[in-house]
Amino acid sequence: MAAQLAGDLGAAGLAVVSGLARGIDAAAHRAALSTGTIAVLGTGIDRSYPNENTALAREIAAQGLLLSELPPGAEAQARHFPARNRIVSGLSRAVVVVEAAVKSGSLLTARDALDQGRDVMAVPGHPLDARAGGCNLLLRDGALLVRDAHDVREALSIDAPPPQAALALSAPLSLADPSARILAQISASPVPEHVLRDTLGIDARSLSLALIDLELDGAIHRPSSGLVALGRQRA
Repeated sequence: MAAQLAGDLGAAGLAVVSGLARGIDAAAHRAALSTGTIAVLGTGIDRSYPNENTALAREIAAQGLLLSELPPGAEAQARHFPARNRIVSGLSRAVVVVEAAVKSGSLLTARDALDQGRDVMAVPGHPLDARAGGCNLLLRDGALLVRDAHDVREALSIDAPPPQAALALSAPLSLADPSARILAQISASPVPEHVLRDTLGIDARSLSLALIDLELDGAIHRPSSGLVALGRQRA
């Protein structure tokens, strides 16, 4: 979801700002490398945290922008990251929270955004999924619900990208491995198979074959007929 939003919004002419953390941040940065992305660091400009994102930081330095208010050589410390978040929100016209637990640094960023007069938006999640608790809390308190990049563009009064750009962006998705696309859409909370089929836009036979392979690998499990969830070792 983060990658799709970042890619679509980049194609619409927006730069993507995030904090170079693992997971959501890294996915958004990678998807926006070719269109413009800014990484705000919680370390010195010559350090990378986490280490697994070192190569990504180099790519952003070459194609986008790395920023830090800390002096060169400063190592990662817990107190640096909440301070970093206010720069992320301050650089942005709007903050979109893709996934957040109730106690999450992303909610600190959302609070900073409100203090700075920025729009706050959130992607909804299943109420029983703890990873969506923060997003659902923001939505309850008035954040704009985001289903896709169109919702963000509409809120910011930004026209849709030209058809060629939309086509170029969607083509790789239609050719992607169905198993990878399925795993990107599910969580520990069960989802009906027909919802997966409609969301991914693949035929029932292809979905069924991919689900069988994933179940045999232990990547998913089926708590009851017609429902799919991440395997327990992935959840």
